[in-house]
Amino acid sequence: MPAQDFTADELAAGEALFARGWQFVKSVPSLEFLPSPDRTEMAFAGRSNVGKSSLINALVGQRGLARTSNTPGRTQELNYFEVPGAALFLVDMPGYGFAKAPKAKVDAWTRLVKDYLRGRPSLVRVFFLIDARHGLKPPDLGMMALMDEAAVSYQAVLTKADKIKPHELARILEKTAEEMAKHAAAYTVTLATSSQTGTGIPDLRAEIARLAAVHGALGGG
Repeated sequence: MPAQDFTADELAAGEALFARGWQFVKSVPSLEFLPSPDRTEMAFAGRSNVGKSSLINALVGQRGLARTSNTPGRTQELNYFEVPGAALFLVDMPGYGFAKAPKAKVDAWTRLVKDYLRGRPSLVRVFFLIDARHGLKPPDLGMMALMDEAAVSYQAVLTKADKIKPHELARILEKTAEEMAKHAAAYTVTLATSSQTGTGIPDLRAEIARLAAVHGALGGG
């Protein structure tokens, strides 16, 4: 599937948005601690160790804003980030698909994610991260079912695109796009990114800035 073409202005808007000083706001262990839904929200979802925190750090150009770990399940809460001058939150969601965490914790995280997806009116897009080396796995299909049920718009974003050869990346992009086309809630364009090389980061920044502008989130906050 061809990548989305962004104009020079759209790419510049994305660069400008992420050149600001992004800040950590709070960790949310349960829904009663959510901030007021008076800002546009975009969330990042994916399997444990898919590279969510690394991708967020690459987007904002800060190595340590989102905590990264080699331990699956490190992100156990909804982590909120904001930027001056925009009515916008980015949300790092708990990873899923890990095997070593206690069942009670897994159940609690799953319940938090379900409730967040179903009940957050300010959530306009979930960036659905998929490891380019592995493609869609059963836990990912389960997450897609949750997002379909919640009728939340989501967009596939391949991570670690630098770890595979170009022809393999093209094949995974095509397969992912074919699966996304089966889901009404899924956005049609799949992005390929690498936190290490910066591949696709300008496009993802541009897409976030475009969405924020559409929802009136760039005029203040």
